[in-house]
Amino acid sequence: MDKFTKLSGIAAPLPLINVDTDMIIPKQFLKTIKRSGLGVNLFDEMRYDGEGKEIPDFVLNKPQYRNAEILVAGDNFGCGSSREHAPWALLDFGIRCVIAPSYADIFYNNCFKNGILPIVLPQEQVDVLMKDAEKGANARIEIDLEAQTITSSDGEVFSFTVDPFKKHCLLNGLDDIGLTLEKAASIKTYEGKLAAERPWV
Repeated sequence: MDKFTKLSGIAAPLPLINVDTDMIIPKQFLKTIKRSGLGVNLFDEMRYDGEGKEIPDFVLNKPQYRNAEILVAGDNFGCGSSREHAPWALLDFGIRCVIAPSYADIFYNNCFKNGILPIVLPQEQVDVLMKDAEKGANARIEIDLEAQTITSSDGEVFSFTVDPFKKHCLLNGLDDIGLTLEKAASIKTYEGKLAAERPWV
């Protein structure tokens, strides 16, 4: 997966609490096992009407947020069923970072495994960044994972915490497969030793 080091991007405000995974990517789009192509259906039931036309008032349909890379959201983001398609859809749309007061555990962990940084901040700090995001395309928020800081468009800096191992994986672009491949030499040595000791296996 792509490394996450620093990000300077447009932030889209989504001031809703309890946004569940079915809202993020509705169940009818879970038939695929591909990680690509789901971005068009991100927040499908909020983005489109019954005829498939865009709802102009939805934040990601507004011109200033079509290229958003950061989502500032409400409490308990990603609750509901455990579907990895939810972070897939966010990433395919272009979202690399979500900022919220809290997340559902499975969604939170799935984000890290797919190259998305989910940041937890106190509600009052999320409120500041939500207002900042409402300024539109002229307001860019900067995320520095190494320094663990967020800088608003006005220059206000917030610090966030992140698990050191999850941070290491994002900084180095390591998903579960990548972590395994880091041990490729040791695995090869072990397999060679096993083949020599027990060739019948």
